[in-house]
Amino acid sequence: MNHTSNMPAALSTWSPWLVRTGAISAALCAMSLVGLLIDDRVIAGAPAWLKPAKFGASGAVFLWSMAWMTQELRSTRVLRMSEALIGSILVAEILVIMVQAGRGRLSHFNVDTPLDSTLFAAMGVGIATVWVLTMLVFALHVRAPHTDRPLAFAFQAGLLLHIVGAGVGWVMTQPRPQQLDAMQRGAHPFVVGAHTTGGQDGGPGLPLTRWSREHGDLRVPHFVGMHALQLLPLLLLGVRAARGRRTDRQELVVLGAVGGVAYLLFAGALWQALHDYPLLRMAGAIT
Repeated sequence: MNHTSNMPAALSTWSPWLVRTGAISAALCAMSLVGLLIDDRVIAGAPAWLKPAKFGASGAVFLWSMAWMTQELRSTRVLRMSEALIGSILVAEILVIMVQAGRGRLSHFNVDTPLDSTLFAAMGVGIATVWVLTMLVFALHVRAPHTDRPLAFAFQAGLLLHIVGAGVGWVMTQPRPQQLDAMQRGAHPFVVGAHTTGGQDGGPGLPLTRWSREHGDLRVPHFVGMHALQLLPLLLLGVRAARGRRTDRQELVVLGAVGGVAYLLFAGALWQALHDYPLLRMAGAIT
């Protein structure tokens, strides 16, 4: 079966709102990269503009992936509302992170002042809304008829793992033992929640990602889960480009195998993070 005609459609067939907000996210990423060049301030051990740059890039990739995924779905009011809210909220989230970077303040887990607490709470409500709407898009995609079954399966398997990976963010917001101790003593903590599980954020980290080299880091399974949405469809396109004509059954077998590995990687990364096991130390133990 020749799937060449089922390659991603021209951008004109994709959701205009998701395409535009993805472009805005990419532009915000570019602005943050400029900030990295001209602003040498450090927040919690990382360059001040690194987080908004990463979120801008991630937001653009996610929004364009969703535009690709939904381009075959029937344009209903529910779908258009979901696309509009997802795009708007993610752009607003990146803007808040940029505002906090400009102020020299943490954007996540920061409850130091009323303004910091309000911004962090607003981000939490926003991302929870995106999470629910993403589940709605997943349900619409599963129920819809598809002419390209392998590509539909790649999107659905990837988006499901994305949803689970995004849920790791809720674990990050839970108070750590030392923060609970401070609350019980009547102290007002500066932050509530953390990326790491056994220590404070801001310690030695890997280049670019800043994933902890000393403690388990929930950003690792968060990353693996969140980007399965791009991995599986792009893998399928790579297989088609390399092999040419294949049957649906062969492609589904390949996707099932790779998807299974992705889910196992996510589970392993989540286990090591929850058990306060650094990624590199775990890799060294395996090898």
